[in-house]
Amino acid sequence: MLPAVVTSEEQLEELLSRPSAADIAFARTLTDDVVVLGAGGKMGPSLARRVRRACDAAANPRRVLAVARFSEPGTAAALERDRIEPITCDLLDPAQVSRLPRAPNVLFLAGRKFGSTGRPDLTWAQNVIVPSIVASHFEGSRIVVFSSGNVYAPVPPSSTGSTETDPVDPVGEYAQTCVGRERVFEHASRERGTPCVFFRLFYAVDLRYGTLVDVARKVHAGERVDLRVGHVNALWQGDANSYAFRGLSLCESPPRPLVATGPEVVSVREAAKAFGRRFGRPVRFIGTPGPALLGDPASCVSLLGDPEVGLVQLVDWVADWVARGGRSLDRPTHFEATDGRF
Repeated sequence: MLPAVVTSEEQLEELLSRPSAADIAFARTLTDDVVVLGAGGKMGPSLARRVRRACDAAANPRRVLAVARFSEPGTAAALERDRIEPITCDLLDPAQVSRLPRAPNVLFLAGRKFGSTGRPDLTWAQNVIVPSIVASHFEGSRIVVFSSGNVYAPVPPSSTGSTETDPVDPVGEYAQTCVGRERVFEHASRERGTPCVFFRLFYAVDLRYGTLVDVARKVHAGERVDLRVGHVNALWQGDANSYAFRGLSLCESPPRPLVATGPEVVSVREAAKAFGRRFGRPVRFIGTPGPALLGDPASCVSLLGDPEVGLVQLVDWVADWVARGGRSLDRPTHFEATDGRF
């Protein structure tokens, strides 16, 4: 049962990491350990916990290892309390990576987006050089490679979104590095047989960040909502965690691309109006709607099922969270950017 509202970060973290029946069923099939690379970011801790809880519920005692620099104090200790093994490692250092256990199941979350414009060299290093180091060390492992909808070109507002068969056509340097990440893993897959999935995620929403949160916070603050990108995707992060974990079952060589997002295309204008009604505040807009980055999740849904949290529930949770002053991670998605600069 899903709660009507989410009232605390403790409850939020529990929901994000709560395994679904499908997660538990998949965990029963695991014959070896799971490593989460880049486990210190927005999604890493809750994804690692979901894997741990799914294995526990399946009575399958696999190790779950969480690898990151762990620059945020307390993250590693908190994971360890939940019986996840934290390993501090700079993935840009081949010597450190060479000492990592070679787990057969890899969830690769490492990457850089926010602040990409200020340090493009670092973005290229994190998004292209790190994959080269990781792909070499984890040769032969199943790897779910977190990618982005930014690998695609914008589509008309009336479109249902890009699909796995559409060509990549990145706009801006950040998006180019996302294609670079995929190409490096594709090379490893084709040359060494490493099975992969390119997990092209379109905007996971945790109540502390995400496309819907960006819109809600602007409405709540009385700021104008930018309509240059008039339609967006949104997927509850818990469902993104579930899809990524079970995406291990879809890894193949050459890699399989997978568009992961919610089934509904969200109108920014209508979402803003809905938040305005909830907050009792007027809504102001700026900009003229044009093409948008959108993904069609039909293939993902057919392979992994519908998300557990629908759009109506997600909007309700976001509205309540923002209205009650819930914490923000202050990491805007910049979904309204049309030039690829983040």
